[in-house]
Amino acid sequence: MIAAIRIRGRTGIKREIEDTMKMLRLTRINHVVVLEEKPSYQGMLQKAKDYITWGEIDENTLAKIINKRGRLPGGAPVTEEYLKENTDYSSVEDLSKAVKEGAKLEDSGIKPIFRLHPPRKGHKNIKKAYNEDGSLGYRGKNIEDLLGKML
Repeated sequence: MIAAIRIRGRTGIKREIEDTMKMLRLTRINHVVVLEEKPSYQGMLQKAKDYITWGEIDENTLAKIINKRGRLPGGAPVTEEYLKENTDYSSVEDLSKAVKEGAKLEDSGIKPIFRLHPPRKGHKNIKKAYNEDGSLGYRGKNIEDLLGKML
């Protein structure tokens, strides 16, 4: 499971990269989406690498994101009561395990986009790649550190 975060804004983007970002549902800064690990998504992430960062996340991190930033249509927060009444899952942890195994957030009635705060202490550099001591591109497991700063 991959979490992708939009780092840079909208101005000056080529149309084909902007279309890729729309397909990934990353339309605004500090939005996060959770994606399956498919070759088609890998190609899209690689195309948009100058505007986003991504990496693998585990169930615990996904559960934290859903707990703090998960929203239902209409803007209401996701609660344990909602999950028990309207889905097959009894807790957020059960939902995150199911999503890790292939279930979709939309099937549970949860919006697939999570709006986060800017990271505490800021980004290192939004014009350089992560391996060049910046914030863009592939991070691997280190994406969880950034997500922790943004929750």
